[in-house]
Amino acid sequence: MRTHVRRTVSRCFAVLRQIRHSVPTHKFQPLVVSLVLTHLDYGNIVLAGLLVYLIRRLQSVLRAAVRLTYHLWALDPKAVA
Repeated sequence: MRTHVRRTVSRCFAVLRQIRHSVPTHKFQPLVVSLVLTHLDYGNIVLAGLLVYLIRRLQSVLRAAVRLTYHLWALDPKAVA
């Protein structure tokens, strides 16, 4: 599972970096949902019982997507968890 999480996180961050400056703000949210959140959600039943540090890596993608979508640059990570 460690390899799966590492690859998923890597791909999701790559997509966020790619679309961050290349699309208008009003089109960013649908792209994040379709290109990032679907990857995180796909097959999430197998993530039940996953080690905490792996779950935190996946959650870091969600936090980054929220910060970029809603322009929350100074978001406290503890407030989202």
